[in-house]
Amino acid sequence: MRFAFGVYHWRERGRRLAVAALAVAVGLWGVRRREEPVGRALAAAVALWGLRRGWRTAAKLLRPPPWHVDREKYAALAAAVDLSGADRLLDVGCGTGRSLVGLAPAVPDGCTVLGLDVFDDRVILGNAPGLARWNAAAAGLTAEIVRGDAARLPVADGAVDVVTASRVLHDLPAEDARRALAEARRVCAPDGRLGLLALPYPHEDGADPADYWRDLVADAGFTVRSVETLTTDRNEYVVVGGEP
Repeated sequence: MRFAFGVYHWRERGRRLAVAALAVAVGLWGVRRREEPVGRALAAAVALWGLRRGWRTAAKLLRPPPWHVDREKYAALAAAVDLSGADRLLDVGCGTGRSLVGLAPAVPDGCTVLGLDVFDDRVILGNAPGLARWNAAAAGLTAEIVRGDAARLPVADGAVDVVTASRVLHDLPAEDARRALAEARRVCAPDGRLGLLALPYPHEDGADPADYWRDLVADAGFTVRSVETLTTDRNEYVVVGGEP
């Protein structure tokens, strides 16, 4: 496989696999040790439940597949910011490098690429700077990968031409998401662009996702140039493009 983006929700799914394996072991033990028909039937039911739960959980370990890029959504993000001519790109929340790989076909030669993430491996197994750097290189990018907080970017004012944030703001508390966008506005050059790829999970119950993310970008001081709701075979996304 060319890319390896890690396994999502590996702790939760690992616990479920452990419970399923225990159920199978206990059920099979009961089938062998029980002599009465009812006891053997109950033990077999436990073993079958464990097998079914384990099979379903194992299948979810590959959702999304660790090697899959899902280029459609990143093509939409690249179109929203028009990377042609960009000299400096900052990708906020790059994780294991999936967004960097997705954007790579649109990144012009000579563009300096910076990927930033907190690199918390509690959700994604393997989430670390080295893996992000390796995946970016496999896509033909020479990227500088740094550990940092989206709400406190270690970047100078007006230092980048394009800021992108992919599938990250919904994971932050609402106030931190607002701070992250304010920071994106601070580091974005006066003639720069912002691209936001968001899952349709607004922080406010009942809010329309497209309206919510558009307003959040506008509240950060950007002029919103485009809003698109994109449906792929895996999920629905909101893509927002803005300028300072």
